[in-house]
Amino acid sequence: MADTELLSLIAIFFITSVISVITGSTSLITVPVMLQFGIEPRTALATNMLALTFMSVGGTLPFIGKKLIDYNRLPIIILLTILGSIIGALLVLVIPAKSMPAIISILMIVVAIFSIANGQAGIIPTTTNPSPIVEIGGYVATFVLGVYGGFFSGGYVTMLTAAYVSLFRMTFVQAVANTKLINIFSSLIATIIFLTQGIVDYKLGIILSITMFIGGIFGSQVALKLNNIWLRRIFITTVIALGLKTLLDFSALR
Repeated sequence: MADTELLSLIAIFFITSVISVITGSTSLITVPVMLQFGIEPRTALATNMLALTFMSVGGTLPFIGKKLIDYNRLPIIILLTILGSIIGALLVLVIPAKSMPAIISILMIVVAIFSIANGQAGIIPTTTNPSPIVEIGGYVATFVLGVYGGFFSGGYVTMLTAAYVSLFRMTFVQAVANTKLINIFSSLIATIIFLTQGIVDYKLGIILSITMFIGGIFGSQVALKLNNIWLRRIFITTVIALGLKTLLDFSALR
């Protein structure tokens, strides 16, 4: 890879990591860019997953000690995420991902519509706990999305954020904090599996990991300074834009 291409990748990965700390959907930008630079699809997915792990660590650090992490639910959602990610990462090795963009775009547009329809959800802290059925729904969503996150990760954190706002009754800043922490485990498990299969580009992966680690820290600091109203606006706007972009990209390939 030429130096100019590498510098372009670094810049794109840094900017994307800063924004996607709030919005998620990092891989909807980073993976297509890697493919455009001629990186083999499985290598792109695997190397991107390594960088996502470090971004998630960097994105989580500023939230530690801010009383935003849901430690009561944490053991269960980490376990469900790990199990789901193992299944998802193994699927990468056997299932083609050509149909995923259409599914992702539809799901993201649904997420945006759902977020708009829910009005004040995620803006005003709630003192009421979700019903047992809704609570279980949150855990089911964690596992199902964990499978998807281990497989591709594009839109994973976005959908998980929406699920935690609507099902676990978190504010947007709480959901951002918790999904960053959960994504460490999702990305790490998938990365370990990819490493054992030898499909990670170590040199590129290390460079992009450092880039996204720094971007993750910076993005989380920005998120802590914004109120839930602005976080919701940024979240919905970005989700709609990326959903439409992914759908258009998929249509152009058909």
